[in-house]
Amino acid sequence: MNSLTRRHRNSFRLVSAVAAAAVIALAAEPATPEWKPLFDGKSFAGWEGSRELFRIQDGAVVGGWLDKPVPRNEYLCTTNTFRDFELRLKFKLVGTNVNAGVQFRSERVPGTTEMIGYQADMGQKWWGCLYDERRHKLLAGPSPDEQKKIIRPNDWNEYRILCEGRHVQFWLNGHKTVDYVEPDASIPQVGVFGLQIHKGAPSEAWYKDIVIRVP
Repeated sequence: MNSLTRRHRNSFRLVSAVAAAAVIALAAEPATPEWKPLFDGKSFAGWEGSRELFRIQDGAVVGGWLDKPVPRNEYLCTTNTFRDFELRLKFKLVGTNVNAGVQFRSERVPGTTEMIGYQADMGQKWWGCLYDERRHKLLAGPSPDEQKKIIRPNDWNEYRILCEGRHVQFWLNGHKTVDYVEPDASIPQVGVFGLQIHKGAPSEAWYKDIVIRVP
């Protein structure tokens, strides 16, 4: 066997070994979860709640009205529960002193229209804040001055909510507003999502393009 043939065979073995190593490395890498719609834009499939206060309009879930006061807090909730996830959605609030929010890792309070659990708050002075409906307190969030720089009043805004274990992070219109680690081990880290319309003056909360990926 001449030296040229040996070099060719050695080169072939080297290339094969590198290719095999690349395949093994690729197989070892976890696949990135796919984004999936949580709301299909046309039906309440996968959701439960009041059909009096919630409707579907122009591809969005709409809570409340502009021609009369909202009589009570109401939530449109997922029928499935979630633990760790990344959620993205767009929302718009219309009216005066509107308040709403996205419940997560939450549950309904039996016999009422209320919920307990975490909320990605919106409206008034709560834009981009993490509120706890279980302990009834603000856990984290930007100052009112910071909120004014981020929010787009009477227009569509975007929330990104990332939950990994007890670590909760929010981004509002691309700006990070919450980086919170739950210190209380007794607080449940699993539950449903709920889209809220808060009781009060005539108002509407619009939600659309709701997508999720789960590890």
